Amino acid sequence: MERICTQCRAMLDKETVADWCPACGGALIKQATLPVLDQPGRPPAEVDHRGIVLPRRHALGGIITPQ
Repeated sequence: MERICTQCRAMLDKETVADWCPACGGALIKQATLPVLDQPGRPPAEVDHRGIVLPRRHALGGIITPQ
């Protein structure tokens, strides 16, 4: 299960201990993990100093962002 902020949609790392979003102070909810992100062989997700998972990078080097 992933923990996601209801306001800013930031995804927290599994090891981050927080009751509220460290970015905006919003409430956290649990959401099912996407099976695509848990495949073996994928590089580990980058986590910033607040414990928020950063957007994944494309194979060519760019950041994958939702449209």
